[in-house]
Parts: sequence; C-alpha cells; structure tokens
Amino acid sequence: MLTRRALIVRGGTASAGVVFLWPGQAEAEAAGPLLATTKSIPLGGGRVIKGKYVITHPKKGVYRCFSAICTHQGCAVASVSRGTINCPCHGSKFSASTGAVVNGPAKRPLARKKIKVSKGKIRLA
Repeated sequence: MLTRRALIVRGGTASAGVVFLWPGQAEAEAAGPLLATTKSIPLGGGRVIKGKYVITHPKKGVYRCFSAICTHQGCAVASVSRGTINCPCHGSKFSASTGAVVNGPAKRPLARKKIKVSKGKIRLA
C-alpha cells in the first residue's frame, strides 16, 4: 500500500481522488450522457437513439424516453409515427406518450427511462 507521501512524490494526485472539471462539466456529468437535442426530436414524433432508447415529443415541451427494445421478442423498435412507437419484427405498436401497448403481439409496455431536459439537451437522469 502506498503512503500519502509516496503517492504525492510519484505524482499520483488523480488516483488519490482529485478530479478537475471544466466549468459546466459537473452539471453535464451529474445529469448523465447526452442522448439528443430537443431540436432533433420532432413535435408529434420521435427518434430511436443508438438502437437502445427511443425519445418522443408527444406535445410541446414534453419529452419521454423509453427502452427501444420491444417487449414481445426483444427486437429494436424502428420508428415513431402517428403517435406510436413501431416494432418492425411482428407489428407491435406502443403509445409515444406512455409506452403502453397499442397493438400486439407485445403484452407489456416499453420500459420508461428517466431523462433530464435542460438548455435544449436531453440526457439520461
């Protein structure tokens, strides 16, 4: 085990827990990774992000995030249109507002993900 003196002499202050952040970086780190900008999510529609998340914009100022994995057999949803999140594999459709099943064969809703919307950026919470 290193003593405090040995750690300082070797220049290992970062491994001692000292972290330097640029202004504003702490806020971004606390909120989670950036998923999208609000401008990139169309009102009344949505967007699949990296095949892992789907962000919807059901009404002005409201953004929702769900898992992009269909609860039927695990396919990735492909699109958002006409108020639904659509799975191409077997035709399941989910509400863009709530993630609830609108059309089967899926029986369970999409898992909701917590997000933070601030200054035009959408991040995982």
